[in-house]
Amino acid sequence: MDIILYSSIALIAIAFLTLVIYVVQTLKTLQTTLQHVAKTVEEVEKQMHEIGKETAQLLHKTNALADDVHKKAESLQSVFDAVKQVGVTVQTFSDSISKTLTTNEKKIAQAIQWGQTLIEIWTKWKEKRK
Repeated sequence: MDIILYSSIALIAIAFLTLVIYVVQTLKTLQTTLQHVAKTVEEVEKQMHEIGKETAQLLHKTNALADDVHKKAESLQSVFDAVKQVGVTVQTFSDSISKTLTTNEKKIAQAIQWGQTLIEIWTKWKEKRK
């Protein structure tokens, strides 16, 4: 009976030793995997830090560009105002000329008729002189 007891104890010890060996192998594999994960996380952290720097620089450049565009747009506003004022002046001048022409239309027609009459008289006088 002692042999069965010692055999059982030996079998339990072998089973426990096998279990410990597999647990140790699993833990070593897990340790290697965790080291890879830690290394990857560290690299990602570095990349994120670099991306943060680049994003900040890009944001500063974008803000500077937006300020420059705003300043240039403000400086162009005076040009647009001047062009608008020129347009208003030209329109006023054109309206004034149209009004004057409408008012003096009969006088202009008479002046043209007198001019044509004078040209005809002068032409006839020239022909008679020859």
